[in-house]
Amino acid sequence: MTLLPHLSSRLGARVRPVVLGLAALMGAGAALAQSPVALAVPAPSPAYLAAQARWKSSLEAFEKADKAALPAQGGVLFVGSSTVRMWTNLAQDFRNWPVVINRGFGGSTMADCSLFVRDLVVRYKPSHVLVYAGDNDLAEGRTPFQVLEDFALFVNTVQSELPDTRISYISIKPSPSRAHLLPKIRETNDIIAAYLRTQAKSDFIDIYTPMLGADGQPRAELFLPDRLHMTEAGYRVWHSVIASHVQPAPGAQAATAPAPAQPLPAVPATGTVSTASRPH
Repeated sequence: MTLLPHLSSRLGARVRPVVLGLAALMGAGAALAQSPVALAVPAPSPAYLAAQARWKSSLEAFEKADKAALPAQGGVLFVGSSTVRMWTNLAQDFRNWPVVINRGFGGSTMADCSLFVRDLVVRYKPSHVLVYAGDNDLAEGRTPFQVLEDFALFVNTVQSELPDTRISYISIKPSPSRAHLLPKIRETNDIIAAYLRTQAKSDFIDIYTPMLGADGQPRAELFLPDRLHMTEAGYRVWHSVIASHVQPAPGAQAATAPAPAQPLPAVPATGTVSTASRPH
């Protein structure tokens, strides 16, 4: 499992070191996954332990929900930041699947999702995982290539442990409050889309473009007053785009229309990091 050479040529000289590094890392991971020797579970990394402490309340909430009713295997799982967490109608919108799992945790990054990929994705053995993350990484000063690296690690783990699972990346949205980051958002979306074209059982879902108006600017009506999170109208746009990428479960009756819009309830902050510093 490696990044194909045409990704490097397509994106230019700047990306070649990243491509080579990712190729080496993913090749090593694939070799370990295919090794017949039973491998000991590695000790948690300092980064994992720090993230675990930071998101303690969110992880405990997921664990409590699983103890009450562990989701069945083979479903559709959404993971990422608070745009996923605040999609309160998610299960209803994708009701043509009997199992829809929401593992969004507000303020999280692509780096966090990569660290928790076994906790929040692999353990559920979904048939399809959809990721929305990277927005907060850029807001915290990470580069588009760092977001790509973390996403590639996420993909490598899922593909190694769940080779039949489909992976979709939902593009970073054009939030008006982060207009200064739009060039980096577009770059991140472009390089992740190019990367996914080299991967089997994967696709890139563009929600960036339909959230722009005729003037090329973000559509204000799709965003709450914080100009970062979405209104119900924003989620209707997302559903209209994403639904075509999520195939109905075998034998299930497909939903012909999204669920009626419902007011979004107030969502309490999760984790130990304030929503003022990591609002997404």
